Amino acid sequence: MNGKNLVVADNTVVRIEYSLALNDGDVIDSSVEDGPLEFLQGANEIIPGLEAALYGMSVGEQKNIVVTPDLAYGEYNPEDYQLVPRDAFEDDAELEPGMAIEFVDEESGEAVEGFISEIQPDGIVIDFNHWLAGETLYFDVKVVGVRPALPEEIEHGHAHVDAHDA
Repeated sequence: MNGKNLVVADNTVVRIEYSLALNDGDVIDSSVEDGPLEFLQGANEIIPGLEAALYGMSVGEQKNIVVTPDLAYGEYNPEDYQLVPRDAFEDDAELEPGMAIEFVDEESGEAVEGFISEIQPDGIVIDFNHWLAGETLYFDVKVVGVRPALPEEIEHGHAHVDAHDA
């Protein structure tokens, strides 16, 4: 099945070409270099606002989509900072503001990304806000593929990128 008559719905694998811009109009991401983004619709693989706007679209359809922070990466939380002691880092670690660092959440065991906000004598201030928190996102999206998800993809909760070649 080629997916030409399918529309974006839960348990379909969707391929989109996209560009992403912020309020100032500057494009900060696009599929130009890496090719179309492929994901399992309804599996929370992409931000909720974009996923919701894609429902019902078909191959070849193009749409401008505006996603507010609450449906993207959340509002910016000025209290989502933590001072991490300097000795938590390797002595020879080259640390600088803006650098992304991955931590493991002690409660959930999941990886959490933070960004160095400031380097102080007694520690490193880490900002745990997503770098796009508080931003309204402007997508220009074109659906370039829709196919039924394979049972394994549904079970695993994500698209198997090479499955469409099978």
